[in-house]
Amino acid sequence: MPRHADFLPHGVIPAVLLPFHDDLSIDEQAFREHLRDVASTEGISAISINAHSTEVASCTFDEQRRVLEIAQEEVGDKLPLVHGVYADGSLEAARLARMADKGGASALLVFPPAPLARGQYPEMAITHFTHIADACELPLIAFQYGLTTGLAYSADTLLRLCDEVPAVRAIKDSSNSVTHHEWNIRTLQSLPRPVTVLTTHSAWLLSSLVLGCGGVLSGSGSVIHELQARLFHAVQAKDLAEAQRLNDLIYPTARVFYDTPATDMHNRMKEALVLMGKLPRATVRPPLVALGKAEIGRIRAALIEAGLLGDAGPRSAA
Repeated sequence: MPRHADFLPHGVIPAVLLPFHDDLSIDEQAFREHLRDVASTEGISAISINAHSTEVASCTFDEQRRVLEIAQEEVGDKLPLVHGVYADGSLEAARLARMADKGGASALLVFPPAPLARGQYPEMAITHFTHIADACELPLIAFQYGLTTGLAYSADTLLRLCDEVPAVRAIKDSSNSVTHHEWNIRTLQSLPRPVTVLTTHSAWLLSSLVLGCGGVLSGSGSVIHELQARLFHAVQAKDLAEAQRLNDLIYPTARVFYDTPATDMHNRMKEALVLMGKLPRATVRPPLVALGKAEIGRIRAALIEAGLLGDAGPRSAA
């Protein structure tokens, strides 16, 4: 059973990073320290693991189970854990769901299976989610990809998912379209059984939040978790002046983290934590590769501009 059995996805949910040793094995000690750092932030509602930010595509089933075990040991008594389900086949997705449920996760973030990119229809998504829902008793978060990826669910598919798979209680919205994002917020959060929209539009977070999102689920929360929590609660309180002030601090990191190519976003976040003295190294697993000195310099400059790093070393968020 999950440690937080009544959790429904909402609020600020940082997606943490996964540190590696130079030999590409998991650095468990650094991961534990990272988890404790993020979990100590006031105003967050959960932590996400085994997702893009933890390089889940490069992690085995057993490694994902170990990541969950470590997260439970370090922060599971304090915060719910959202566990990713990243699999191209529905049977493997169901196996991951059972493992996460047994391991104490409180919700699942379901990635769309790659075959959908070749052309999909609603029954494919519904079948995939049904296999997962039948394998566990956890609320599901549907990852809504960008509309140009081929993996995004149509409006009709989203509505059918929400209706036919009652376990779907939220979406992680990465549609990257203001029009579609607002439709998701207005429509899904107003259903008879509301489905919360968790934004991951961290490159334009303030603009996204003011549309009425029910939360944030973002990899950049691994670095700016305090700023994200403060911004979310400022918007909820309709304190525009404070929200704008916080957004000005977030903007430099958003600009550098979400630069092209997008595949390097979490590499950049690792380098940021190294610069801040919060990770010992920024090792990534192939096919990802290390960043060059020029880009690391840009990250350093962004952290200084955001008030997260001084010339003499790290400092707290303003």
